[in-house]
Amino acid sequence: MRRLEWRDHSMAATEVISGLSTGNGVQEHTAAEPVRRSVRVRATRARAFEVFANEINAWWPATYHIGSSPQKKVVVEGREGGSIYTEQEDGINSPWAKVLSWDPPHRLVFAWQVSPEYQYEPELAKSSEVEVSFTSVADGITEVKLEHRGFDRHGAGHEGVRAMVDAEDGWDALLSLFAAKAGGEA
Repeated sequence: MRRLEWRDHSMAATEVISGLSTGNGVQEHTAAEPVRRSVRVRATRARAFEVFANEINAWWPATYHIGSSPQKKVVVEGREGGSIYTEQEDGINSPWAKVLSWDPPHRLVFAWQVSPEYQYEPELAKSSEVEVSFTSVADGITEVKLEHRGFDRHGAGHEGVRAMVDAEDGWDALLSLFAAKAGGEA
């Protein structure tokens, strides 16, 4: 199984820091803070949304997938209930998200269905959520805000999921790649 090639974080260390022992050997986890990022791009709101959602394959790194073979393409099915998946070289589609809200060019919300073990998580109740909003701030300039929240829904190991997307090569790197494709940072 090919894993996301993001930084390898010590889940054991974050487990000790974030978990509270109940005295009976069970770990209780406090809700993890959302990861928030934003970038201003030299694009209209409609163009920024188009690049983020419909042209994701042009900027999403080929190594960022959970499929069993090299990634060929990233696909976003542009509708509520649509899947976000990678087409793999072995012919298998590897889902990793589900579109919860599709409101072009204003907003996109999807369930992040990547488990702490870097496997597809089919249960939405065990998936975190990513909201991306697009706001015109000047003529031809759009602010794109991203909030990744609900990490505690992943259960044990959720701290590792949060650490991965919060790292320099997580959403920071992805938004930089997106901004370059959308027309550059403003």
